[in-house]
Amino acid sequence: MSILVFASIIFVWGVRYNNIKDEFKHFNLPTWVRDMVGIFKFSFAIMLFNDNPEVVRIGTLGIAVLMIAALFTHIRLKSAQPKMLPSFFLLCTCLAIAYMSAQLHLAG
Repeated sequence: MSILVFASIIFVWGVRYNNIKDEFKHFNLPTWVRDMVGIFKFSFAIMLFNDNPEVVRIGTLGIAVLMIAALFTHIRLKSAQPKMLPSFFLLCTCLAIAYMSAQLHLAG
């Protein structure tokens, strides 16, 4: 599942970066916020491949926090529900990974 999260972040923030720029502009968010979110997302995504389950959990929870912020932004601006689905699914996936990594940490 970590590779799914990593690949989706690379796809959205790499291949579809122009959409990200348009979305942040549509939401009236400054470019420095967009850049900071991107840096955090890439940093957290890289953490998903660490051997230490605690580092993986920190990475997934970091992405989860960013997805909660994205969902609140979509709700605040009354975006169509289909636009919220990617954030919601990424949030759910990250929470599942965080739970599994916590179980590994407790077992080991």
